[in-house]
Amino acid sequence: MDPLMIYGANGYTGKLIAAEAVKRGLKPVLAGRNRDALDALALPLKLTRRVFELNEALEIDRQLDGVRILLNCAGPFSRTCEPLLDACLRKKIHYLDITGEIDVFAHCHRMHKQARYAGIVVAPGTGFDVVPTDCLAAMLKQRLADATHLVLAFEAGGGPSPGTARTSVESLAKGGRARIGGELREVPLAWKSREFTRQDGSHRSAMTIPWGDVYTAFVSTGIPNIETYMAVPARTIARLRWLRHLRWLLALPFVQGQLQRRAGQTPGPDRQRRETTGCEVWGEATNANGKQVAASLKTPNGYTLTVSASLGIVEQLLANSPAGGYYTPSMLMGADYVLGLPGVSLLDARMRQADGLLESAARSPN
Repeated sequence: MDPLMIYGANGYTGKLIAAEAVKRGLKPVLAGRNRDALDALALPLKLTRRVFELNEALEIDRQLDGVRILLNCAGPFSRTCEPLLDACLRKKIHYLDITGEIDVFAHCHRMHKQARYAGIVVAPGTGFDVVPTDCLAAMLKQRLADATHLVLAFEAGGGPSPGTARTSVESLAKGGRARIGGELREVPLAWKSREFTRQDGSHRSAMTIPWGDVYTAFVSTGIPNIETYMAVPARTIARLRWLRHLRWLLALPFVQGQLQRRAGQTPGPDRQRRETTGCEVWGEATNANGKQVAASLKTPNGYTLTVSASLGIVEQLLANSPAGGYYTPSMLMGADYVLGLPGVSLLDARMRQADGLLESAARSPN
């Protein structure tokens, strides 16, 4: 039996995960659509590979014979999740992926009953999207059980991979998302902006983005109002607000195709850049009386964390058999899971009133 298959193994993140899996003594099957790229990857790692498309259910089922865990690294996941997850449900194979796409989280969550019946774990978002933010949200919920509002934010260094860049382009046409009164709502691009304070005391402007936690953190914590922010230069915020007027244009298939082809040329950070860049993650939860809990994390580069977080979850599933169903990272691994990953540290966490730890200048939505 082949315990692990990595689909999209020849992609930027898939290659990193495959190499680390071998170092950990795993022998994953490498899979995807590009035979030459898979051969070039599998040969030096002494691994087997399987080449298949995702347009025929019977073929997917055949290629998944003998697999216990599928880790999907082929984005955009809006195109790859459904056929692979359907096959995992039929074949009773645990399904993991490294998505950050809200609609993919929602689709996986809708499969909870089927996954429970099949006895398989369905756990999307096992990488930087959304392990650190989801775990931080769960920690804050533990400290403030009656929280009504949750803010999560991150600053990621090193630059995006080709897959992340393509997914970002796809999301531009969908606008922003936020959790408001328990409901997932569409909001304008760069709906809100504010500042966050780094550990070194410097300030960083940030804007709301449709990060996966507006879906997953609600499942993990039940907090009904959730906003997610990414630290970016102020000029980027202004540019995205201007793009609101062109959202209809960004949705046209021809424009999306052109933009995604250009985004796909992004090389992704090389090893030196991954080793010399990191991320900060902020979180704050507030209750109806204005009491807050706040915390921040320091993590390695997002792709480095994706490798360790995903394989940690794979190893957990190989060693244990949780009940079948849909899981967020913190539900499956515990709120403190992220703190056990290499290079992750909890920078600060304490109770406070509204003015304190995470100095912020929240601005009204435009």
